[in-house]
Amino acid sequence: MRLLLFFVALPLFGHDVISTKVTWTKELSRLVGRRCASCHDGKASFSLLDYESARPWAKAIKEETGNRRMPPWQAIKGFGDFKDDAGLTQEEIEVISDWVEGGAPEGGPKWLPARSLPVRKAAPVKVRGSWQPGKGGKVVAVKPDGLKPGASAQVVGELPDGGIVPLLWIYRFDSKYLRTYVYRTPVELPAGTRVRVSPADAGTVTLFQ
Repeated sequence: MRLLLFFVALPLFGHDVISTKVTWTKELSRLVGRRCASCHDGKASFSLLDYESARPWAKAIKEETGNRRMPPWQAIKGFGDFKDDAGLTQEEIEVISDWVEGGAPEGGPKWLPARSLPVRKAAPVKVRGSWQPGKGGKVVAVKPDGLKPGASAQVVGELPDGGIVPLLWIYRFDSKYLRTYVYRTPVELPAGTRVRVSPADAGTVTLFQ
């Protein structure tokens, strides 16, 4: 989640009363790993990779996530099914709130998650306007890396039988929040499918097969 220093960290102090069973090591470290770590690694933005780094930002994290300002997710929900959907569920927002309001406890180190292995990269195809592959195949992800600033665009697969497969819908593209949208399940595109970016002058997207 890109909190990006839009706010001042609001510290929690050592004398806070602990009134929750939700801890950093058991729940928050995993939630942050899924939703925040790709940006908040201490390089492009401040770190949320460990308890000592994250705890001073606890109040601010609760405020930004509770108001759904963070993490940023430009894709319109329901248009494509992405496994890395960064938009928090209501349950995740409540977990963060419970942790912060309960004193933001650390928990035991034995509950910390193991590090994840890197994801294999797939072959990219640049699409401007439309593209028709020579044969059918799968699309595993899409990245709006060539869209014009502020552009809104839909990416769809037009099937040979006239059906439409939604791939991605971006509203008012902002390159600060550029990301690759990975599908929860690879999208099957039969032979004869045409991938179309609309409007055609919105720019390019990259498909990963």
